[in-house]
Amino acid sequence: MSAVRDEAVHEICARFGNDATRLLDVVRAINQRLDCIDGEAMEAIAEALHLTRADVEGVVSFYSFLSTRPHGNIVIRLCDDVIDKMKGADEIASEFEHALGIRVGETTPDGRISLTTTSCIGMSDQAPAALVNDVVLPRLSLSEVRRVVRLLQAHPDGTDLRSLLVDSYGGGNNAHDLVRSAVDNSIRQAGPVLFGHMERGAALRKALALSPVEVIRVVKASRLRGRGGGGFPTGVKWEHTRGGQDERYVVCNADEGEPGTFKDRVLLTERADLVFEGMTIAGYAIGAGHGVLYLRAEYAYLREYLEHVLRERRQAGLLGTGLGGRKAFEFDIRIQMGAGAYICGEETALIESMEGKRGQPRLKPPFPASHGYLDKPTCVNNVETYCCAARILEQGAPWFSALGSKASTGTKLLSVSGDCKRPGVYEVPFGISVRELLGLCDGTGAAAVQIGGPSGRMVPPSEFGRTICFDDLATGGAVMVFDQHRDLLEIASEFLRFFIHESCGYCTPCRVGNSLLKERLDRIRAGHGSTDDVGYLRDLSATIAATSRCGLGWTSPNPVLSTLDGFPGQYERRLRDASYSLEEDTREARLIRNGRANGRGSSEGGSAAETTGVDGSDRERREATDVSGEAKR
Repeated sequence: MSAVRDEAVHEICARFGNDATRLLDVVRAINQRLDCIDGEAMEAIAEALHLTRADVEGVVSFYSFLSTRPHGNIVIRLCDDVIDKMKGADEIASEFEHALGIRVGETTPDGRISLTTTSCIGMSDQAPAALVNDVVLPRLSLSEVRRVVRLLQAHPDGTDLRSLLVDSYGGGNNAHDLVRSAVDNSIRQAGPVLFGHMERGAALRKALALSPVEVIRVVKASRLRGRGGGGFPTGVKWEHTRGGQDERYVVCNADEGEPGTFKDRVLLTERADLVFEGMTIAGYAIGAGHGVLYLRAEYAYLREYLEHVLRERRQAGLLGTGLGGRKAFEFDIRIQMGAGAYICGEETALIESMEGKRGQPRLKPPFPASHGYLDKPTCVNNVETYCCAARILEQGAPWFSALGSKASTGTKLLSVSGDCKRPGVYEVPFGISVRELLGLCDGTGAAAVQIGGPSGRMVPPSEFGRTICFDDLATGGAVMVFDQHRDLLEIASEFLRFFIHESCGYCTPCRVGNSLLKERLDRIRAGHGSTDDVGYLRDLSATIAATSRCGLGWTSPNPVLSTLDGFPGQYERRLRDASYSLEEDTREARLIRNGRANGRGSSEGGSAAETTGVDGSDRERREATDVSGEAKR
């Protein structure tokens, strides 16, 4: 085994040029080849890449798709987020345990199949869902679980799992020979920007007819703001990055990992050309020669298809050297796979991961626009933002800015899931009300709507007239619908469980504080809480949000704060001192919050702070911290 291991390590390290910055690629490949990365493998990797054992082990222990202990060559990952649990994920897990004869977290006695859970696989519109290695199993039923286990047990190792498990394909490119997935796109409303027809290369040709400075001017004139939730002006970011005096990079953040978010999955499946076109235009505008698409591990089933699209673009002269007849413009894109870490959706954590490190957010300043990937000027935008940029260059800034609202131009792609009859993706103009969106998705029985995923705000029916845009309810795209049968404090507790699991662990307020929040919230849920506990929740939430170093800690208290403000009755009926009125106690706080929402300005970085749902006294610090770009989704 030692010789096999050493040979695999040296071959894989050499494949990536023995480059320490490609450590994540190296350990992913070794984990797949050897079914784990044990201590001796870490020593061999460290020697080959001139790192310490601690460097390697720090990375391996950080990512959930990597393991230091042997696992089966078939790994079943059950999604256990809020939406999946609402749709029966616990029953599905029990059926897998029964059929396999093991518990979650264990491997079958023959060592072939491991069963585990994962936080989010981007399939909330077709929950409950699971991954079998890279194969997605959407809309699982108990009978489907039994079928899958029978097939896995009856076929030998090395069987093509896609051919074995997938008996019908989803629509669009899900049926492509390089995808062959059962996933549905669930496009419920296709708007003019993201799903409008565009000829491959049309936007790039128009961009290349302009100077780089003129391209940035067009993007600025469109008033496009980053679609990751922070809302930083895209043209301003490109301008800042272009001002760097060094080699520059374009990075596409395709690491949507927040429960309830799946819009990027659809864009990568159906609009990959548009994504890459936008990245190439950004490369021309800022003077970059290299682009990287950081693809979350859960979307590995799309990688082969995305590489195919990149090859086609190179063959068509849309990537590579001398683009558009401009000998001085060279630009190409590679795909960097993640390994299962929600925190890597934060742009500096993503850059750390790309450099072969633990995905821990950096302190800012300096910002990626001046010191990003490999300490070079780096422009980081998400999938939807690059798509919008390409369409703006094709159709013009006036066309784009005529859509949406005054401070939020264009359209927004929303991922809608939960208690509605039509879950899926909706391209809507900015400024749509929550009530109008509920009408589109047939969620008219909603008792609460979570805007912006767990880190966003839970909106009560009295506020369904509020609008989705940067100057009211800002969101990266996730919308979860809950009807009157849902226990909203249980949902808030589940959201906190997610943040506890996904914290990078660097900050004590985030690492410890969120666990304390959940512990006190669960005490109230059990009927053992008092008014003092309510004050404790507010004070601790403010401390966590004010002292954490990144967006996860700034927004993780939101499940508690937004339910306290919007649904006081959920707490009052559980408190021991029943005469207490949380409604009255929080009235002043809610008036201040609503006044701030109605009177918000459109400062460049304001949305990232404003969507935290906390007091706002630390707003200036957060605005400064977001100067480099989009907040974590």
